Amino acid sequence: MPEKTRRHPSQARAEATVEAIFDATFQLLEREGVAALTTNHIAQRAGVSIGTLYQYFGGKAEILAAMAQRRAEAARKQIARTVIEAPQLGSVRPIVRSLMAAFEGSPQTRRVLLDALQAQGADQGMLHHHLAFLADIDGRARLNLTLSPESLFVLTHAVAGLLSAAAAAPGLGLSPAVLEDELVLLMESYLSALIARSSRTGL
Repeated sequence: MPEKTRRHPSQARAEATVEAIFDATFQLLEREGVAALTTNHIAQRAGVSIGTLYQYFGGKAEILAAMAQRRAEAARKQIARTVIEAPQLGSVRPIVRSLMAAFEGSPQTRRVLLDALQAQGADQGMLHHHLAFLADIDGRARLNLTLSPESLFVLTHAVAGLLSAAAAAPGLGLSPAVLEDELVLLMESYLSALIARSSRTGL
């Protein structure tokens, strides 16, 4: 369906329809997997007509991409709030948890959503979230060091990249709790190193 004829969820009723489509998609992914996921199945479970579904989305790939984008956006906002309100090493764990919670579900579902997020234009998607994160914290984060664009890039992408790799390898049987601890250790060590470097160089 041409983009110009597709609706956007600007009103409460439209937003409720989109949420129903997202919920139905998630349920089907969890129960049947991506191979059995079709727009007809999604519409049926969401309680909407197939025509209504196509008023909002051009197909299955668009639904998955929109779901992934929304979850990534929610995680980014939560991370920005944490950085602004509690900018110390103790805030690392809530940040890691926000990222881990952004793509809940089975390893297969997480992999599908992460793939969808990357497939919609990985470079542009990463750039959007990176710039949005910078805009969120600009002038409001009470950090005791100056973060360069490069260090901010590492902070906003390192955990996400490792979570993506973990989702791609469910056969490893990684424990979510232990993985969280390791990611927290990684980020705290990196931030400690940045703070130490800043105190030495004044940068």
